[in-house]
Amino acid sequence: MQRSYKVVDVFTSRPLLGNPVAVILDADDLSTDAMQAVARWTNLSETTFVLSPTIAGADYRLRIFTPRNELPFAGHPTLGSAHAILETGRVLPRADGRLIQQCEIGLVELTVEGQGDSRELTFNLPPAKMTSLHAADIADLERVLSRNVTARTVPAIVNVGPKWVIAQLNDAASVIDLRPDLARLAEFERRLGVTGLTVFGAHVHGDAAIEVRTFAPSCGVEEDPVCGSGNGSVAVFQWERGLLPRDGADYVAAQGRCVGRDGRVEVSVDAEGKVRIGGACVTCVDGSLALADV
Repeated sequence: MQRSYKVVDVFTSRPLLGNPVAVILDADDLSTDAMQAVARWTNLSETTFVLSPTIAGADYRLRIFTPRNELPFAGHPTLGSAHAILETGRVLPRADGRLIQQCEIGLVELTVEGQGDSRELTFNLPPAKMTSLHAADIADLERVLSRNVTARTVPAIVNVGPKWVIAQLNDAASVIDLRPDLARLAEFERRLGVTGLTVFGAHVHGDAAIEVRTFAPSCGVEEDPVCGSGNGSVAVFQWERGLLPRDGADYVAAQGRCVGRDGRVEVSVDAEGKVRIGGACVTCVDGSLALADV
């Protein structure tokens, strides 16, 4: 059977930058095993499958897979899949510009601004739970990184569906120069039961406030080019650690340069600590996928 298939670069308006997500648009009759097989084949950080909603109020349902497992929610797949759905006209924004996505974590609200090449999408980050790492885990993390984390901000696990260990490094240069021990990091992730690690450090100059990198080797993703849920978790971490103004903040995060996929993430945190993540999307592949016997 031929199924509509797109690959969308997220957090960029230029093809071949940002973070690609594969979107399968006709997935109602696919089994979980078939979806995982497709995700393993695309070998992207995430592959999504668009289905009919099963919850009242949702415009569509989304299932999200890494090459090794299914995720309850993820950021760049949420934006890229919404872009693909809008581009095909299968779903239209509501009168107030909203879309409602159903995924394993529940309902996620998106906002659509503009059309065509100028379209920008944002989503509300699901409610987050943050737990500080114990001293022994911080010491293990520093061995993984071969460097110290910033002493004034204790690393933490931020759970937004995916569970990210968040750590602040001294500056953006420390983030860019980082060479973590990925085998040891995978063991660390499995021991803590987390999705992966996201680190950040401040820029002094340029259009971006911080540099971000995300690693998830236990999920089959050595480095995620530009991670929406990871950036959302960094925003939660900064809010909880008092690194952002208490009346809220808007900033741009840079991610992806270390893997040749330089992207920009628009982050907004309101006075209650609620986080919105947005950015541009561009379709790079538009065609069909033949899945005869899966």
